[in-house]
Amino acid sequence: MSIEALDIQKIDFSQSTILVYGDVMLDQYWFGDTERISPEAPIPVVHVQRKHQCVGGAGNVALGAQALSATVRLFGLCGDDDAGDDLEKLLKQNNVISHLCHVEGNPTTVKLRIMSHDQQLLRLDFEKKAPAEDALIEDLVSYLDSAQVLIISDYAKGVIGDVSHLIATAKQHGVAVFVDPKNMDFSVYRGATLITPNRKEFEAVVGVCHSNEERISKARVLLEQFSFDSILITLGKDGMLFVPAVGAPLHLPAHKQEVFDVTGAGDTVIATLACAIASGFEWAAAVLLSNVAAGLAVTKLGTTTISSEEIIHELRLEQGGSARILNKEALSALVRTEQQKGRKVVMTNGCFDILHPGHVAYLQEARALGDCLIVAVNDDASVRAQNKGTNRPINPLAHRMAVLAGLQAVDWVIPFSDETPEELISAVLPDILVKGSDWQGKTIAGAKSVETNGGEVKFLTFIEGYSTTAIIEKIRE
Repeated sequence: MSIEALDIQKIDFSQSTILVYGDVMLDQYWFGDTERISPEAPIPVVHVQRKHQCVGGAGNVALGAQALSATVRLFGLCGDDDAGDDLEKLLKQNNVISHLCHVEGNPTTVKLRIMSHDQQLLRLDFEKKAPAEDALIEDLVSYLDSAQVLIISDYAKGVIGDVSHLIATAKQHGVAVFVDPKNMDFSVYRGATLITPNRKEFEAVVGVCHSNEERISKARVLLEQFSFDSILITLGKDGMLFVPAVGAPLHLPAHKQEVFDVTGAGDTVIATLACAIASGFEWAAAVLLSNVAAGLAVTKLGTTTISSEEIIHELRLEQGGSARILNKEALSALVRTEQQKGRKVVMTNGCFDILHPGHVAYLQEARALGDCLIVAVNDDASVRAQNKGTNRPINPLAHRMAVLAGLQAVDWVIPFSDETPEELISAVLPDILVKGSDWQGKTIAGAKSVETNGGEVKFLTFIEGYSTTAIIEKIRE
């Protein structure tokens, strides 16, 4: 299947229910500048300025499925410690239903990464393997009737042992089982619907492969030997190779993106696949969607998630749609990506009914304040609500957005229908909110949210002698 043949309107994962079982961990990031070498040893000194933590491992798979609007339950182990409590809080904040066993005397698995200038300098792992508890498996089995897919996320931290009985039980309940394997003995995953090894993991089992033909041949041996329904081999810059037990294999080249960080890309692949299959997509379409999602994931720093809106936006671009006219969800996700890369986002709003030189100069000046500019545009009803008159706007919303999207200074355009863009600005949270100088001393919609988030509000001067109202009056005369 090609991207052009995919029906974007059918991308809706909200009715899918996914169970995730595996090794849960806490990913921590310490960010700082490196400006000197330590006098004690030939190593850089990092001046730590910011700390961040997020859910990793099987937890990141669960967050990935939830970000795609699926209902998700996560089953795993953590320690009876502060890191375990932080995991629970983060999962709750992200609307993932967690079933975590807090194991006394066993620390929560933590990966601490030291970062400088968007580069990882060092990783510290805190972990101790602990086998899964029977009560956890029993709890998981009780939810099988409510789910379409079970993801087993094996990070070789001890939770995943021989899960062949769990796989068989899930399939008896009509639940597909997807496995991200780390064990070189694939027999422990016997009967899985799908396994998703990367190149290194696959070749550790079957030996070095020099071509896709060789990979397909060896994959078919595994399919028969361990009763798998399919294998998806992720190949990094060479894309991914899907080999089903029945039917033709499918090779997709890597979805072309600027590679920023590959952390968590495999989690994104299996989460997207699970949501797509649970929502009724055929395998070819599901693999294609996961390939697009993986291409988006590597443009973001650290463990991250991809929303269905981002996937839809990317597919629209591939199908020749506008890259600049977005909805709130897609815009918010893109803004977070740009800000993670250290880029400054500027935002302004208005009617922009009949575009004139004053508008153009204003937008160019706004764009010069940062690295990308968002223009929020009043829809037709909200233009009339501003006492512009029943004959306004002259140009309908679609036309106004198309003209703005064609300007070099404008990166993204988004409509809003409320009386003010307060809610939209509070959701997007730009670094700089821009208004005309005539708004000084007045209440600015969204200003409080932007400033609370560390942003600022700036006022620009319109060029005198230009106005849409004056243009309309001149036409009437």
